[in-house]
Amino acid sequence: MSSADHTPREPRLGTPRLVLRPWRPSESPVLRELWSERDPRVPPHRRIGDDGSPTVEQLAQSILSHPPTSLGLLAVELAENGEVIGYCGLADGARPGPGEPELAFELLRRHWDRGYATEASHAVLGWARSSGLRRLWATVWDWNSASRRVLAKLGFAETGERELDASGGTSLLLVRQL
Repeated sequence: MSSADHTPREPRLGTPRLVLRPWRPSESPVLRELWSERDPRVPPHRRIGDDGSPTVEQLAQSILSHPPTSLGLLAVELAENGEVIGYCGLADGARPGPGEPELAFELLRRHWDRGYATEASHAVLGWARSSGLRRLWATVWDWNSASRRVLAKLGFAETGERELDASGGTSLLLVRQL
């Protein structure tokens, strides 16, 4: 048996326009750009700090220290040219229950309004379904109308549960059966 036989299978998803796959450390500048573009209403711990962190090097180290698994935020790249434009995937969350991960996505602003978030998320929903998951959840800021539209297109429904964050506003909880 070769050593490749012992390597966990890395998730790789595709659509006509996109490839979703694990991040490479060399792509940490894209992650840094995502962090720098975030709306100022996003809580400070999710934006570039006054000390400049996370740095490109810190993000590259994070990629190296988190090997691909059945959960994870996959790099979203354009199939036509390989440009990485953001992420989409499943994050292990604390709610609503074990075995119900959260769908998460974020794209560079220059790639908004092209349907990529919806397309990537559909691929992740298929991946989740084929992995035996029965329900996913998502959280979204009440002021983030673009992400709320994407989640509605995907069939997520608001639960009525809300969390107030002093710096970010109100976060909504949505769920979707698979």
